[in-house]
Amino acid sequence: MEQYIELLGTAVGIVYLWQEYHASIHLWTTSIIMPAIYLYIYYNAGLYADFGINIYYLAIALYGWLAWRYNFSIRGRKSDSKELTVSHIGKKRLSLLVVLFLLLWAGIAHILIYLTDSTVPLTDAFTTSLSIVGMYMLARKYVEQWYVWLVVDIVSSALYVYKELYFTAALYAVYAIIAIFGYRKWKQMIIYENN
Repeated sequence: MEQYIELLGTAVGIVYLWQEYHASIHLWTTSIIMPAIYLYIYYNAGLYADFGINIYYLAIALYGWLAWRYNFSIRGRKSDSKELTVSHIGKKRLSLLVVLFLLLWAGIAHILIYLTDSTVPLTDAFTTSLSIVGMYMLARKYVEQWYVWLVVDIVSSALYVYKELYFTAALYAVYAIIAIFGYRKWKQMIIYENN
């Protein structure tokens, strides 16, 4: 039964990936369905940080939809533009996100090491922390989010092979390949939107 649920999660993940590649606002609807499936999968696999991040994914899906649709920000301000456009992340924001990532990684690793029976606490914490940052970058439509996902996808694919989640490992391997093409596509969107 669990393999069928994992296969369903993989199928939904492919739809999500197609939507993200095309910068479709509908990816946020899929971002509600996919985490619901993976909450079950990751809990049963003992990947507690991945389980926890899927709760975050459910919450960020609402924020992402608001950000993309109405150019909404955490501060509640909107620009004159109706919809958020693809852009580059600034150095200051990038520096803040690197610090946030390091703090999250240390904190989540500490929790996994001392409060769970996780067999892969450092790797699970790494991918979880980087994914938190990546989802924020996606919600703000920063083209550099594809770099983050490339690293997450490569490390996650290896982790899921280790945990014998082969369909999910294959999905993340495909994600890694698409991240390269996604970056190129979003880069073209910046050029098109600025002309």
